[in-house]
Amino acid sequence: MKRVLKIAGFLVLGLVAVAGVAGAWLYVRKPASASPTAIRVEATPARLARGEYLFHLADCDGCHSERDFSRFGGPLAPAGRLAGNVFPREMGLPGTAVAANISPDVETGIGGWTDGEKIRAIREGVDREGRALFPMMPYGGFSHMSDQDVYSLVAYLNSLPAVKKRQPVTRIDFPVNMLIKGEPKPVGQVPEPDRGDRVKYGRYLVQIAGCQDCHKATLEGGEKFNLPGGPVAVSANISPDRQTGIGKWSEQQFVEKFTSYRPYVEKGSPVAGPESFTMMPWLNFSHLAEDDLRAIYAYLRTLPPVNKAVETHPGYGPQAKQVLVSAPGGK
Repeated sequence: MKRVLKIAGFLVLGLVAVAGVAGAWLYVRKPASASPTAIRVEATPARLARGEYLFHLADCDGCHSERDFSRFGGPLAPAGRLAGNVFPREMGLPGTAVAANISPDVETGIGGWTDGEKIRAIREGVDREGRALFPMMPYGGFSHMSDQDVYSLVAYLNSLPAVKKRQPVTRIDFPVNMLIKGEPKPVGQVPEPDRGDRVKYGRYLVQIAGCQDCHKATLEGGEKFNLPGGPVAVSANISPDRQTGIGKWSEQQFVEKFTSYRPYVEKGSPVAGPESFTMMPWLNFSHLAEDDLRAIYAYLRTLPPVNKAVETHPGYGPQAKQVLVSAPGGK
């Protein structure tokens, strides 16, 4: 019996030692990364225009800019574009997640970063110091962004006004802070997407837009979003299911759903109550070209339908459904 207990004791000590070594390895482990390239992006008019378009598609304002959620779609607040935001724990995050100041301010933003460091952060999820970014930053989707497109996005970011606002450092709780080190991955060179193949190009746009980040991997929706002490919204089912998704939508209806929000961008979106609160970036996505929206529609139609009824605004019923599903102007 004593021999059995002695062996058991050795096993326990061995497991503790292994756990200690594993814990130490996780602590000192660095995320996989490649050295940033030495590229310096040229800000040509064409590149700036493409960069602005990608800025809207990637919804950079969504996390990095101050927004007014008293109005439909959370338009930009009068000041603070790209100045960053601190996301409260009440959102269910494992710690204090911070969307950094990504304006060109040298002291508090990324004005002192090289273009190569910015490209690496966008597509690979590694900051200037080699630390893994919290994957709320959708670098998994951005990793598919072509070289030319990421150059254009960086050129546009470089052209925006600097905002001096220092944000705190992201502090993620253990063990998530250790696990996220495995998320970044070197990307290498990424060719231009094949625009001649509508479905493939639609998939490319969906990856950059991060549709699956909010609507889940199979786009059945159900992800809950709320502001502390404020309204709640749930992401819709956008799979091609005919009963609970968007399977009955025609291509033209899909396009008009997005383009009909353009007046809100031009003239300002109206004050909105909790029955129409949404995290869906309608204002940014309204900038998308109709051909690109048709490509997105074509890709979504190839995905498996998922039958899942989603109440997008719990407690508001038909009133919320009308606000969300009906586009401005009653379309």
